Amino acid sequence: MIMPVATTLLILVAALGIEAAFGYPQQVYRIIGHPVTWIGALIGKLDRELNWDEDSDAARKTLGVLALVLIVAVPAGAAWMIESALAPTWIGELVLALIASTLVASRSLYDHVRDVASALQTSGLEAARTAVGRIVGRNPQTLDEHGVARAAIESLAENASDGVASPVFWFAVLGLPGLAAYKAINTADSMIGHRTPRHEAFGWAAARLDDLVNLPASRLTGALFAIAARFVPNASTKNAMRAMRRDAQHHRSPNAGWPESAMAGALGLKLNGPKTYGTTRVEDAYMGDGRREVTGEDVYSALRLAATAWAIMVALLLIIAIISRM
Repeated sequence: MIMPVATTLLILVAALGIEAAFGYPQQVYRIIGHPVTWIGALIGKLDRELNWDEDSDAARKTLGVLALVLIVAVPAGAAWMIESALAPTWIGELVLALIASTLVASRSLYDHVRDVASALQTSGLEAARTAVGRIVGRNPQTLDEHGVARAAIESLAENASDGVASPVFWFAVLGLPGLAAYKAINTADSMIGHRTPRHEAFGWAAARLDDLVNLPASRLTGALFAIAARFVPNASTKNAMRAMRRDAQHHRSPNAGWPESAMAGALGLKLNGPKTYGTTRVEDAYMGDGRREVTGEDVYSALRLAATAWAIMVALLLIIAIISRM
């Protein structure tokens, strides 16, 4: 069943409101887990059953493609059946909003980044390292206070796209099945899309498809940050746009550079650059040409920018919904 555009967007706005207000309650997580953990369990099983060290790279790449088809088809198919059963009634649409709210992460992202800012200002470097270690893959013990603050802002910028704008985009385009498929792809990339001996071939398809499905929202997020800068004190729309045009294409990721460069330019910062994952140093390009001495107050400014961008996104969804009903 294909829902009217206005209905889809209003369900989406309701889902964003529910998630922003309540997040994903820990009590629910303890009882039934989370949809992403269910998808993760499927990915883990397929990784164990299909990814064998003795197979050739060609065989592992082929089996990785097969695994990815299953990883996407199972949650997307389940979501299609749920949407088809629930959509015709207003109660069903409310349930759809509740389900969709579990696959957006603005509240948890905001809270985790705010914890880093709070720790920097009140609890010291070790507490801040512990807090940032929950949201970044790099080794937090290599970071000083400025490095912790930069890492928190970079994670906020990238995940504002992957965890918020991309789920919103794919729900708006394809409804709950599109949202479920996106989360499956994104989770697969985070679990098996690594350039390691075990996953270089098997996770190749997951990594490439994740790059593709995140392409629209990464550009949209950068644009939203630039617009939001007009409403955030001491932020610059002009500098956000300039940094995106100059720096985004030089990022190691085809997508992360857009929101990161926009965030850096808007706030007058210099983000990204060389970093350490475990014991491996990666020479990444810089985003922005401002200060490297980033502080906890800058993290709060980044949070204000992200929250403003999300509010603008909701307003745009509502405007499109109203227009589509005329």
